[in-house]
Amino acid sequence: MMGALEVASVTVRYGEVLALDDVSLSVSRGSVCALIGMNGSGKSTLFKAMSGILTPDSGTVTIDGATPAAARRAGLLGYVPQSEEIDWTFPLSVREVVLTGRYGRLGFLRRPRRADQLAVDEALARVELTDYQDRQIGRLSGGQRKRAFVARAIAQNASVLLLDEPFAGVDKRSEAAITALLREEASQGTTILISTHDLHSVPRLADQAILLQRRVLAHGDPAAVVTPDNLIKAFGLDPLDDQIGVGR
Repeated sequence: MMGALEVASVTVRYGEVLALDDVSLSVSRGSVCALIGMNGSGKSTLFKAMSGILTPDSGTVTIDGATPAAARRAGLLGYVPQSEEIDWTFPLSVREVVLTGRYGRLGFLRRPRRADQLAVDEALARVELTDYQDRQIGRLSGGQRKRAFVARAIAQNASVLLLDEPFAGVDKRSEAAITALLREEASQGTTILISTHDLHSVPRLADQAILLQRRVLAHGDPAAVVTPDNLIKAFGLDPLDDQIGVGR
């Protein structure tokens, strides 16, 4: 059976720079998959290709059988970007940010219905941000900001979620809360792909893992992927070296 997320022979170049080299992978429905790699390994480029932000030079991506653009229009795909891609000075409240996850369902006039407001209420409660819903998004802590964007993805009720470095710069409480939420979403059938270079979070977070260094080096059970030999290939370092770890 095809996975909910399928990438077939995707290659991406930025001028003379080869960012992704013939990448193929499949993520099964209702699973959490960790995409592991060092900075510059192509993780963010792959996410942009999967979300339709960029078009690969070759290869295809399908989300529940649809193209990324069609999946986004249908509300099938939720994307939580890296913090660096967000303008935190934009005058939106936390609630308004979460409500943007419902835009694909609001119709031409973009008027939220009761069902949309209830979905936002539930998402805010699940990430423990109800008391902060009227605060401007940039006035939240790093962990709270990430939880707000996870709430937006939850409110969207997408079948596939892409999270680009969701644990970067967050406190342990937010990391634990996000992990628990993602496991719960997966148990309800949502397919989740998370990019990370935090190897410590992978065993408790993911059902499967993908090791990326411009191409897929390994894909499978986390214990079989995160091995000394594979990590040396991907990171070029001793896997016990302090340079591989949280926030690096």
